Amino acid sequence: MSTIVLDPITRLEGHLKVSVTLDANNIVTVAQSTGNLFRDFENMLIGRVPKDAAFLTQRICGICPVSHAIASSKAVEAASGFTPNLQALLLRDLIQGSNFISNSILHFYQLALMDYVKGPQVHPWTPGYSQDFKFNAADSQTLINNYVAALSIRRKAHEMGAIFGGKLPHVGNVVPGGVTAIPTSTDITNFRNYLNTITTFITGTYKADVNLLATTYSDYYTIGKGYGNLISYGVFDTNTTGSKLFPAGTVTNGVVGGFSTANIKEYVGHSWYTSPSGVNPASETTTPSFGKTGAYTWLKAPRYNGTPYEAGSLARTWISGDYRNGISVMDRHMARYTETAKIASSMQTWLNQIVAGASAFTNLGAPISGSGIGLTEAPRGALGHWVSVATSKISKYQIVTPTCWNASPMDDAGNVGPIEKALIGTHVVDVTQPVELLRIVHSFDPCTGCSVHVMSPEGIEMSNFVVQAI
Repeated sequence: MSTIVLDPITRLEGHLKVSVTLDANNIVTVAQSTGNLFRDFENMLIGRVPKDAAFLTQRICGICPVSHAIASSKAVEAASGFTPNLQALLLRDLIQGSNFISNSILHFYQLALMDYVKGPQVHPWTPGYSQDFKFNAADSQTLINNYVAALSIRRKAHEMGAIFGGKLPHVGNVVPGGVTAIPTSTDITNFRNYLNTITTFITGTYKADVNLLATTYSDYYTIGKGYGNLISYGVFDTNTTGSKLFPAGTVTNGVVGGFSTANIKEYVGHSWYTSPSGVNPASETTTPSFGKTGAYTWLKAPRYNGTPYEAGSLARTWISGDYRNGISVMDRHMARYTETAKIASSMQTWLNQIVAGASAFTNLGAPISGSGIGLTEAPRGALGHWVSVATSKISKYQIVTPTCWNASPMDDAGNVGPIEKALIGTHVVDVTQPVELLRIVHSFDPCTGCSVHVMSPEGIEMSNFVVQAI
């Protein structure tokens, strides 16, 4: 038996550590996924006015801040009994769609592709693994050229979203009550020009490249399945009555089913928290306890009906019926492309519905008391915010991020998380270059950047600390 520790795994957001144990045949028998960052946004928000949460929670992640702004705004709106008008929902769709497109292009080209392509032998492509590169010289050069071109396209997607969002990566115009931007005809034209350019790249270059990857590495259609259970909260409101481009739902043993927030519980038996385990986020608390016996991560373990579920593009496209080929490393890449193309096409429809000069904002004020749930999807998967308000201030706040679903640890019943499950059973050809492990982890597009380091100013890891409100 031998052990491989990848720490930190590069080309993802945040600091993720993966440890695996191999048997005599180099098959993974045990896997642990460790989030080495502490997120305390829930406690930081207590005592603040509800509208602040839309701005503060965006700082959880610079990659998918729009989804946090929308989830937070929806939670506060639910506590106020308010539904934004169609103009607001469409503007949110366009801003969030821009963020989704930016992330998908970033993930495929800058984060995942280099697991399969040998780049130029210069920084930042070196040092790196040399194991299992299958592309010929011409295809490798094409992919490297498109890697560079994708940097510009991703920037254009950010610039496009900033037209209605005010700025990116952290938007200023998505707030409880709607969207504060009042679009002009020029704004709509400029947005469309960006969208046309980006769509051409998606349906031409991205499509060709992801299909080339899938053809060349078709063996990865059988690697990294995991449990096969999928979950989505639904995203992109197409009207004010709750219809969505990608509906909420679950997939259990291949069967598409319904979804209810009442069935979500988070477990902390193997996480560095001493708050109660197995609690629904609506009544959950967050009490850190670094170094707790038996724990190995800052991530909690969300479960649906006590079962681990995978979140992300594959879940959304399976539930919507857009992609149902299988569940694997390569299926995640193919589903992400399928979703990205559908979003880009739908954004043209949403843009046609925007009314120049029309207001998309209602000043709600602060709810005096109440509670609300804000559900949406970040590019990486299901994102939920739970808020309680008392005397017009936040009294409780909980956030369950997509990577908490995917990179969660073992729960109290002994069920490992989805990434851990996907790693188990994998054959590692060369233990000095375990590229198979990287390809599996990267296919989930994990993000643990929703936290702060538990370090002293001198860089010393702290085993005991106190969280103070300031």
